[in-house]
Amino acid sequence: MADNTTEKPLIDSSDPAASAEYIQQYLEQKQQALKALPEDAPDLDRARLNLDIAEAKVGITRGDEAWDLARAALDIFIENECWQEAVEACDVLYQTGQPASLTALAHGVWLAVTYPIDPQLSINMLGYIVDETPAEADGAAVAAITAHYIADMRADEKQRESLMFLTNEMVANVARAHSKVEDQEGMSAWMERLRLHDPADFLSKLALVIGAIVPPDEWWFDRDALRDRLPD
Repeated sequence: MADNTTEKPLIDSSDPAASAEYIQQYLEQKQQALKALPEDAPDLDRARLNLDIAEAKVGITRGDEAWDLARAALDIFIENECWQEAVEACDVLYQTGQPASLTALAHGVWLAVTYPIDPQLSINMLGYIVDETPAEADGAAVAAITAHYIADMRADEKQRESLMFLTNEMVANVARAHSKVEDQEGMSAWMERLRLHDPADFLSKLALVIGAIVPPDEWWFDRDALRDRLPD
């Protein structure tokens, strides 16, 4: 999260009870920080704390309580053009496991691809699309190749090697599950068949994948207006 004054809760699967206790302590700390904010504190400060609280509540399976906090924070982040934090809010909303979590994921993917945020977060969001898509459907291929494209276009020198390796593996795993691709010749044929070489093609297909999740009249924000706010 944007608030880096304290460590985030870490889940230790070897000791769930200790992890839950740590998350609870983190949650209480953030709740106290929220209460301590003056009444005239900036909305962004309040939203950042609420998102930290929501994330902690997800960690202790209180997703229903987390939803409203993260959803309200999302609107504030978008209003203030805090695109990275807006995607983080969508990530938390997706993880709440609520009825509209897939809708939140689609919003987060749209923002993560449209705006030049941290490529690691964009790749994570696209990875959720891969996880949610049946192996035989083309949507996972489109998400995976978009993740690889983002790694190539946005990663800095420190990130590039690890992110390119990660997304190469993502594409290979999807190709294997989708069409039993096991070698480079098969990969080339698969990518040609699905038209995964040209960003204009696969980004258009990604828009269709997102559109299948969120109908045009159910978007939480005006995408055309947000495109107009893209940095030069």
